[in-house]
Amino acid sequence: MTDEVLVARGLRKAYGARVAVQDVSLTLRRGEVLGLLGPNGAGKSTTVGMLCGLTRPDAGEVTLSGGVTLAADEAAYKRRIGLVPQDIALYEDLPARMNLSLCGALYGLPAEVIRRRAETVLAAVGLADRAGDKPATFSGGMKRRLNIACALMHDPDVLLLDEPTAGVDPQSRNAIFDTLEALKAQGKALVYTTHYMEEAERLADHLTIVDHGRVVASGTQAQLFAQLPAAQTLRVELDGEVADAALAGLPGVTRTGQRLDVQLADVGRDTAALLAALATRGVKVRGLASARATLEDVFLQLTGRALRD
Repeated sequence: MTDEVLVARGLRKAYGARVAVQDVSLTLRRGEVLGLLGPNGAGKSTTVGMLCGLTRPDAGEVTLSGGVTLAADEAAYKRRIGLVPQDIALYEDLPARMNLSLCGALYGLPAEVIRRRAETVLAAVGLADRAGDKPATFSGGMKRRLNIACALMHDPDVLLLDEPTAGVDPQSRNAIFDTLEALKAQGKALVYTTHYMEEAERLADHLTIVDHGRVVASGTQAQLFAQLPAAQTLRVELDGEVADAALAGLPGVTRTGQRLDVQLADVGRDTAALLAALATRGVKVRGLASARATLEDVFLQLTGRALRD
């Protein structure tokens, strides 16, 4: 038995002459969080739109476990997908419970099931005590959490979250993380798009990075880190005045005032050789500190540092 719950192959979408997504493929397994990352305009939201059935691909197909496809059975497909859109989608003047009841009714759930599910999902997102209050009175973080509750009303197999923590405070962000980690433990499959690299590092089991509509890297965090030319940084504080000429020819060295950032493959192995090289050049060292590469380093290595507007 396979754990694959969603497989996308060769997705393509163009708007006139502009190709938004080109040949994107990905696989999502039960109990897995797939982090979908990319710069602004890279094609993340378009990809999410095709995965949930709101955007029809020009080419390619998405298949759910059991062979269910959007083309073959749209209703069956969408019953197994939950979408948390980037923009909050709530009726501000309807109480939270009624927002959930409406979502359940749209999926054809019986009234008693709607009542039970509303209680369950409100508890899951920490809003059980605000069931009778209107979202218009909620904070931004509470609205985001209610947005997630709406997507869970029909108990989908796959949850697609498009930047679900945009504009929320740290407490609400951590509450959302706790909810998603609990869903993962229950066997739900999640696709998570974000611009916050630390979120992806915490949540994602597998990462797919897209740029200009194409997949530029896909794998576990360890596999992506392996693509960096250097996985660790040694920060060297210089003692006294040091001319740039004294540092010429040292590989992987970036200078900022009296600080050197040196990219090394292995700090434990390579530090002694670096210090010896500095000593032979008459460079005195006041202090050392090391740090591992981050997912942001990987992201910038693969997509570049140029601004995306």
